[in-house]
Amino acid sequence: MIKNNLKELEAWYLLNFENKLKGRRVLFENIKPLIDNLSSIFKKEVIGYSENGIEIYKISIGKGEKKVLSWSQMHGNESTGTKALFDLFRFFENPPLKLVAIVNLILTNCTLEFIVLLNPDGAINFTRENENGVDLNRDAVERIAIESNILRNTLDKLKPNFCFNLHDQRSIFNVEGTQNPATISFLAPSEDLERTLTEGRKETMSVIVAMNNLLQQIIPNQIGRYTDEFYPTATGDNFQKLGYNTILIEAGHYKNDLDRDITRKFNFYALFEGLYYIASNSNFKQYKPYFDIPNNDTKFLDIIYKKLKISLNNTLIIEDIGIQYKFKVENNKLIKYKCIENRGELSSFYTYNLINAKKLNFMDLKLSNS
Repeated sequence: MIKNNLKELEAWYLLNFENKLKGRRVLFENIKPLIDNLSSIFKKEVIGYSENGIEIYKISIGKGEKKVLSWSQMHGNESTGTKALFDLFRFFENPPLKLVAIVNLILTNCTLEFIVLLNPDGAINFTRENENGVDLNRDAVERIAIESNILRNTLDKLKPNFCFNLHDQRSIFNVEGTQNPATISFLAPSEDLERTLTEGRKETMSVIVAMNNLLQQIIPNQIGRYTDEFYPTATGDNFQKLGYNTILIEAGHYKNDLDRDITRKFNFYALFEGLYYIASNSNFKQYKPYFDIPNNDTKFLDIIYKKLKISLNNTLIIEDIGIQYKFKVENNKLIKYKCIENRGELSSFYTYNLINAKKLNFMDLKLSNS
């Protein structure tokens, strides 16, 4: 079992993660040399081109009957999954001795396909959308975007038993009932407005239960459950509806980790455990503990300025200001800036960065409202 070998896994990761990928902005030019250097155990294939003509790669490994499709950076500004996938590739190439048998089991029982950067144009612009302003995660039905069709064509050809849809979530999310950020959140997407508990969703939930059980050993009470409203045009909802069990992994915030370079490790662990569970099980009925995973809440802030004095219409008011960091690209560099997320009396919110602002000037803080 993986959880019985966590020390070996942690020790391996410390020395062997893909250290050429770091930071929030991961571009095709960053991953192309890594793809080129993958060993011969992987098959590498260009399966299409973005709206701007950038190559989109599929990486394949394994020879088993169970088929699994994973993709990352459907939203160009959500790169943690991409980093975790390349960590996983390195693991497949050189696992620690005590985990070789698990890797062999996965690759014997599963055929794995990975689209490692579905939206390279969005990655350049650091946006959710592609070059034409299309949110690929809301384009599953119309398939206006080239990239949406690339994903769907890959799905139709492979006909996977399971999918992993890798995203990042905002740092506003905490684990409900706690002051902890939701470092990783999971979702078994709904197939209809009634959120019917179909057999496919139960199977999806069973894999999530296994991943959650592992992560609770490492980051207890920092795993949340993403809201499962049905979105008629969303990718995961539609793939699940088509009969392809789809697991959404949302990478979130960890203390002192704005670049998500710690969170990526937990994302990698979740993927590894999920693949092992799929490879080693034929009965996916252990779904009920899925509902014990706490919901995501929206009570976490990057900074809280307490009791800040603000002059408004010649009147002095005192209030708390809650900040979330946002990012934009300027001169081909990623710029971080402070954006006001909430204001008023914020004692019910949580943060790792609580600042007594009694002596601070509101204007000097250079806060943005957008």
